[in-house]
Amino acid sequence: MNIASLLIKTSILHPNRWAVAIGGEFKSTYLDKANRVARLAGGLKDRVKVKAGDRVALAMKNCVEYSDILFASWQIGAITVPMNAKLHAKEFAYAIEDSGARICFVTEDLFEAIQGSIRSLSDPPQIIVVGSEKYAGLLEANPAELTEVKPDDVAWLFYTSGTTGRSKGAMLTHRNLLMMTIGYYGDVDNVVATDTLLHCAPMSHGSGLYILPYVAKGACQILPRSGGFEPTEFLDLVSAHESVNCFLAPTMIKRILDIYQDSFGNLKNLKTIIYGGGPMYSSDCLAALKLFGPKLVQIYGQGESPMTITALSRAAHVDDESQGYIHRIESVGTVRTDLEVKIVDHKGKELKVGEIGEIIVRGDVVMRGYWENAKATKESLKNGWLYTGDLGLFDEEGYLTLKDRSKDLIISGGSNIYPREVEEILIQHKYVEEASVVGQGDPEWGEKVVAFIVPKENGLVTGSELDKLCLEHIARYKRPKEYKFVNSLPKNNYGKVLKKNLRDMLET
Repeated sequence: MNIASLLIKTSILHPNRWAVAIGGEFKSTYLDKANRVARLAGGLKDRVKVKAGDRVALAMKNCVEYSDILFASWQIGAITVPMNAKLHAKEFAYAIEDSGARICFVTEDLFEAIQGSIRSLSDPPQIIVVGSEKYAGLLEANPAELTEVKPDDVAWLFYTSGTTGRSKGAMLTHRNLLMMTIGYYGDVDNVVATDTLLHCAPMSHGSGLYILPYVAKGACQILPRSGGFEPTEFLDLVSAHESVNCFLAPTMIKRILDIYQDSFGNLKNLKTIIYGGGPMYSSDCLAALKLFGPKLVQIYGQGESPMTITALSRAAHVDDESQGYIHRIESVGTVRTDLEVKIVDHKGKELKVGEIGEIIVRGDVVMRGYWENAKATKESLKNGWLYTGDLGLFDEEGYLTLKDRSKDLIISGGSNIYPREVEEILIQHKYVEEASVVGQGDPEWGEKVVAFIVPKENGLVTGSELDKLCLEHIARYKRPKEYKFVNSLPKNNYGKVLKKNLRDMLET
């Protein structure tokens, strides 16, 4: 089934429901949107000569046109290549060249960056600025019919963040996206037509994937006027709209917690916050539950297995009288209904409950492979299983706890040390804003533990205090041998700490 059919079906079932709002202002109905998308699809097909299988790149901040271009491209069988608006020009150029995109849609603020980035390409794509006369001309075309596709035809090239090297384009098929959508209803959250989806995170990645389950049910998409995430704007929009749902990275939730005051508005309209993409420390999770109430759901997934591998339900978040509650909210939940997940050792042998190994996953949501990268595909997909590169363990109740990426594991004196375990302790100090732990080569121990600490404003914290805190909670060999106090931690465009950069800092 062509994933674009979700919009067409909704335009028939809910033609007069609002499809899009900017800030507090409603902009178009589902019938309006479906008609606009069909004309844009016709413009792509007839005027720009985009064919089924061609790649359509998007270098855009969050805007109304974003989802129009996604659905229009899918409607004619093309493959979308959404790129994060915060990428460097060289990263834009790499994704465009690697994917072989024929056309690149840009928002005006990114036009010069994209134009400059493609000058060196041997076959640069045509650039179309949304809102320009050329874009308006595409909307004047005759509507395009829905193109028939095969379930395993690629719909979305999801470029990884590339924190350890060149990013790779995960091929997400129409089948992948449909199963992702259905799985959302079964294991993450229910969606009804009266819901709204607030886009605070980039639509090029996590937040963009959420478009599908909400469009399929006729829910309204809300775009902040800022085009991104501002804590006070977020709170204003929650007050202005009904039944608000959103995806937030843990760092975004932390920013809300840091600034919230009762005068910022009413949170009763907030239905669900889905969070993921980085560690949510238990102290922050408890604080968020206290502020928002029973409205948190955690997901764990990858671009290669989108939204998601596991989910921690809202019920698990609030079952605070059950045994092992803190352990449970430190986990990433239970396996999706339609997936198989195993923990294996370095030889691929399945491990027992409580044993730490690599997380592997199999199911219809797992990518087809990496775009024109047979070597990387072979390394990640083995006998139908996706090897995630993440380390974790299952408990007796089936809850999965992440330890770290395999590359971040520290082996000191022959013992495995998982940075997140140490970070969970360090972040408990009242004057610690953020903490990140990495390993540094050591002639005696092989590796030693080094902690990078971002103190809270005006916070007085010393290495000896943190050492004492660690010794109260974890084994002596796990504690950091060195503490480095910094103003901020290096992060990628999605808020993940770049541990490779931290390790590089130790080598200089």
